[in-house]
Amino acid sequence: MSSIIFHIDVNSAYLSWTAVEKLKNGSEIDLRKIPSIIGGNQASRHGVVLAKSIPAKKYGVRTGEPVANALRKCPTLVIEPPDHKMYRQYSQRLMEFLKGYTPEIEQVSVDECYMDFTGIAYRFSGPVAAAEEIKERVRETFGFTVNIGISSNKLLAKMASDFEKPDKVHTLFPDEVKEKMWPLPVSELYMAGRASVEVLEKLEIRTIGDLARMNPQLLELHMKSHGRMLWEFANGITHSKVEKEQTQAKGIGNSTTLSQDVVSEEEAQKVLLMLAESVGARLRKAKQQAGMVNVEIKYATFQSVSHQKQLRMPTSSDSILYENACSLFRELWDGRPIRLLGVRTSKLVDESAPRQMNLFDYQMEQEVQRKKKDARNTKYEKLEKAVDEIRKKYGEHAVMRGVLLPPEKE
Repeated sequence: MSSIIFHIDVNSAYLSWTAVEKLKNGSEIDLRKIPSIIGGNQASRHGVVLAKSIPAKKYGVRTGEPVANALRKCPTLVIEPPDHKMYRQYSQRLMEFLKGYTPEIEQVSVDECYMDFTGIAYRFSGPVAAAEEIKERVRETFGFTVNIGISSNKLLAKMASDFEKPDKVHTLFPDEVKEKMWPLPVSELYMAGRASVEVLEKLEIRTIGDLARMNPQLLELHMKSHGRMLWEFANGITHSKVEKEQTQAKGIGNSTTLSQDVVSEEEAQKVLLMLAESVGARLRKAKQQAGMVNVEIKYATFQSVSHQKQLRMPTSSDSILYENACSLFRELWDGRPIRLLGVRTSKLVDESAPRQMNLFDYQMEQEVQRKKKDARNTKYEKLEKAVDEIRKKYGEHAVMRGVLLPPEKE
């Protein structure tokens, strides 16, 4: 039996949870039914729209834009401040509820998770019927709604849950990809950030279907490994499994919440350099080297994204960590203001562990050693010429090798 994966996503979580909490406390106004947002003020660094109601969306209010902009679009907008402690409580209750169906839950953010439905499929007439039951029970139990996407892998389940909202169940199985996913704008593909979309549009790739039909080698030429990954996603290909516990691989990392949002690549590179140096120093202190580098970005909207890459050889070098972190950053960043940056390493090995090289690595190492040898020979040649000049001026014995000096008399 092939896998059946659900992606469960709370509809406009921050606003929904705030609305439910206010109704429980006696409010007569449901924030979800009026133009409203969750936001804040610049002084508290919450000066952007974190969540919006459907009526606010009709005014053109967008998640991530400054609150001041949203107010210009809709002067009667109701603004509620964020309450992250309350959000965590609602999130925890939802996850505990879902684990009542199966413990095979992977929570990926405060308001979304994957459920591996495969092992409990026999208990229901079908996955859609099960998802409908879960969706209805969530609304009845908690008062807020979720979207559920269904597929045979995590990627397609995630894409399906982003179809029409709110309070919907959608399927996106591999045989539905051409019909349901390929006509969508390429910007709606998971992990296709703004920078990636700009490159794709220059290649006249407008839809996910255009991307899926492209030669992946051409995409790699323009976008390196990220191009290959996007091509695989456009074709519904992923090998990621639902991980029951969100445990990180043993590793060393560092992250920083920024005093001001970073809005340029140059600013981000300075932060990444600081983080790479910190991580490199900790690796060397622990006498470890890393085979994997991961970069995390948390936007001002509190949405987090991350990406990782395998290194050709384990390292603890600041410069190599920094170079790869910058590469990952360029693949990930979609141009929105950044609140937090993180660099993490994993797949650690002892620095004294033998390294297994492939032919390419061996050739690279040989080239590095050859250059070092050439540089050393050049240095010696310059030294020998300088010694020749000194001897010519001051005599043959003006400079002598230490081993040629006569022994001292006792």
